Amino acid sequence: MTREICVGNVKIGGGAPVVIQSMLNTKTTDVEASLAQIRQLHTAGCQIVRLAVPNMQSARSFAEIAAESPLPLVADIHFDYKLAIAAAEGGASKIRINPGNIGGEDRVQAVVDVCKDKGIPIRIGVNGGSLDKRLLEKYGHPTAEALVESAFEHIALLEKYSFYDTCVSMKSSTVPTMIAAARLFRSRCDYPLHIGVTETGPVRQGLIKSAMGIGALLVDGIGDTIRVSLTDDPVEEVYAAKDILKAAGLRKEGVNIISCPTCGRTRIDLIGLVNQVDEALKDCQKPITVAVMGCIVNGPGEAREADIGIAGGDGWGTIFVKGEQVEKLPYEELLPALLKRIEQM
Repeated sequence: MTREICVGNVKIGGGAPVVIQSMLNTKTTDVEASLAQIRQLHTAGCQIVRLAVPNMQSARSFAEIAAESPLPLVADIHFDYKLAIAAAEGGASKIRINPGNIGGEDRVQAVVDVCKDKGIPIRIGVNGGSLDKRLLEKYGHPTAEALVESAFEHIALLEKYSFYDTCVSMKSSTVPTMIAAARLFRSRCDYPLHIGVTETGPVRQGLIKSAMGIGALLVDGIGDTIRVSLTDDPVEEVYAAKDILKAAGLRKEGVNIISCPTCGRTRIDLIGLVNQVDEALKDCQKPITVAVMGCIVNGPGEAREADIGIAGGDGWGTIFVKGEQVEKLPYEELLPALLKRIEQM
């Protein structure tokens, strides 16, 4: 079991459920837009959100956002330790830094001092694209070993000033490297881990890379908090994270949809119907499995473990519960009838 830290009122590590994070893509100086996106993320199921704080104007806006945010905020800091101090004093629930790029040890100590005083954890963020030149020369490229060595150097620096309220991330755009780094780190240390694949590319590739990298670690019992990094609306990151957690068997809340891939027996617009069901139920938190099948030949039988489902025929279809057909309806009435039954469950 990993150590426990608290980001606002959210527990990370120590046996707590895996926490979902995302990051705003609004300008931090646009307070209203940032708050609007935080509220959208909160509704979608996000538990912690990170904001970029690139300058002192952003730090001042960060404080305004923190005062009204429904979620704990992580201040993302690079280069300027004064921004970390300002964010900590402005209501940050966690500070994300790379101790190697904010100057000398005295500056790291200044950040540590304010975080200790206010009970704010620090996330050490190691990234394959920003490793110290010395480590790149030693290992030749951003290997898993290089990422882990960098993380331990930063940990040692924080521990030098008696700071242990720490979370660690070691991200890479290469999935096997990210997995290997997390496994190696976990074998040597019990600080909580934030896991994710960075710079994943277009959405389709991003979803696949994230599911592979995050999912592989989660089924190994590694990972205390996750972010699915997508070049898309951050809300989609949250939905993807929830789906990964459900696939890994770590999240019961929310609908699990199963559907067949279609074949020559399909006589309905199954692809369109599945998309409609998915959209209608994306915010439903009932822990149920819903099947959407293309024909009645195999539908109810193959999906007998589903709590409820529909199977289509030629212009009509059936609703089934635990594999038993309970209603036969025209195609256009299937979705409304399904949603009504789910609402009553």
